[in-house]
Amino acid sequence: MILKDNWLGRADRDRGRFRSFLLKSLQNFLINAAERTSARKRGGDVEFVSADDWTAEQLSRLSVRMGAFEALPPDQLFDLAWAATVAEHALRRLREECESKGKLWLFQALSPHLTKERDELSYSELSARLGVNETALRKQLHHMRQRYRNLLRTEVSQTVDKPSEVDDEIRYLCACLARATS
Repeated sequence: MILKDNWLGRADRDRGRFRSFLLKSLQNFLINAAERTSARKRGGDVEFVSADDWTAEQLSRLSVRMGAFEALPPDQLFDLAWAATVAEHALRRLREECESKGKLWLFQALSPHLTKERDELSYSELSARLGVNETALRKQLHHMRQRYRNLLRTEVSQTVDKPSEVDDEIRYLCACLARATS
């Protein structure tokens, strides 16, 4: 329907973000679909697939409180799914880079700690568990965090029109994730 009816041609940069356009288009589509489903016509027994399972799968890698799914309105859930997807793409690219350098073990050990605050992490405990010098561990984690931030910035830059919008979009992404994980 998007291609046939040229929905993308209706997008206007001056009226807002493309993500907002997609969200509103999806909402309108779902309203129309609900009306068609409740209408008594031939073929009215059409069964729609729930998007809840897909959303839960996409967000499963984040430490999202289960209550957040019920508490968030659909538009915020949509934004959370967007933020999770962007963060997941950056994390996947970081994993691929580490794997190509033969450091997949380091990625697997340190990736859970990329977004933790420094006071939430016991470097001495982690270095003992990995059998790595604590100073080297700190340095590796610092470099990995920097690279993750750069990759996240690159992913976000692909979703905006102007480079000047990247910082605002990153702040919005972080706010979406923080709402769901706090």
